[in-house]
Amino acid sequence: MTKRVPDWGEPAPWFKVRADCAREFHFHTVAGRYVVLCFLESAALADSRAVLDALLARAATFNGEHAALLFVTTDPRDEALAELTVRAPGIRLFFDFEREVSRLYGVAGEGADAYERTTFLLDTRLRVLTRVPFASAPEAHVARVLASLAHVPPTAPLEAHAPVLFVPRLLEPELCLELVRFHALQGGEASGFMRDVNGRTELVHDVKHKVRRDASIPEGELRSSLLRRIRERLVPEIQRAFQFEVTRVERHLVGCYDATTGAHFRRHRDNTTLGTAHRRFAVTVNLNAGEYEGGELRFPEFGPKTYVPPTGAALVFSCSLLHEVRKVTRGARFAYLPFLYDEAAAALRRASDARAATQAGDDESR
Repeated sequence: MTKRVPDWGEPAPWFKVRADCAREFHFHTVAGRYVVLCFLESAALADSRAVLDALLARAATFNGEHAALLFVTTDPRDEALAELTVRAPGIRLFFDFEREVSRLYGVAGEGADAYERTTFLLDTRLRVLTRVPFASAPEAHVARVLASLAHVPPTAPLEAHAPVLFVPRLLEPELCLELVRFHALQGGEASGFMRDVNGRTELVHDVKHKVRRDASIPEGELRSSLLRRIRERLVPEIQRAFQFEVTRVERHLVGCYDATTGAHFRRHRDNTTLGTAHRRFAVTVNLNAGEYEGGELRFPEFGPKTYVPPTGAALVFSCSLLHEVRKVTRGARFAYLPFLYDEAAAALRRASDARAATQAGDDESR
């Protein structure tokens, strides 16, 4: 069923699709820059190819920092175009051969010929700014798209702040030092990230996306002391700021971003898989601020501002927010990194675990 075309100010639908650079591209990760999303249908159509070539000729405009250019094709023959896009950091080609993305945006109808070729301009939070159908000559279409892009602010306002909660003095300096020493003794293990693969959430490792070493804190006195401080010092602050009652903590670990390994964590959200959908708030507690360079936390949807909490302070934010950890360039950054959720989310997590266990049993019986 064809959905309604998103209009001005409305959020652009998220999707996953095969792209020139990945088997499964997560559209939500392009937030934090302006996005030109062009539904070509097929480059075999003369005006679609003209629009494609004219926009590619302005590749310098789409450097991936200020703006990105995304083409959607439904024609398998267009896979050959990947050689034009795959090496450009701000330009991508999406293969929508089943027309699922096109229907999601309301540009594909039920019939084979029912397709309204359209270009959308989206803001840094992936909301519609402009919708330009292919109703005019290719040159006029591209000129209108580029004119709309030229009138957006060059960057998000410098005074913009992400909706994060800063809580000073969560952990005492002595406890921070103890956690750093704990990591040094354990050494840590390479840290991956979660992805849904064939309907199951799996741990994935990709050094282009994330480099960090984690040491998990076992049950015992150290973990109990952290739980007590979360309960007594952090939970009341979250209740007051967000009217949310934290009752559960997921994982207790110390992460290390080491400059010698080029440690970083590229743009991501913490609750976008079946196995992580229960997560409500992420917490970052810096353990050794001032002893390293780089490693800043940034929320691209809210502009260029970066966040570096002092030692022992917590930064709390929704797991739905796109965020990144900049590369550490000197020294090593240590941080305590739990997730928080409530009883309703706990039920969601139990359902997810049961579903995963059932699927694992089905796989073993085959």
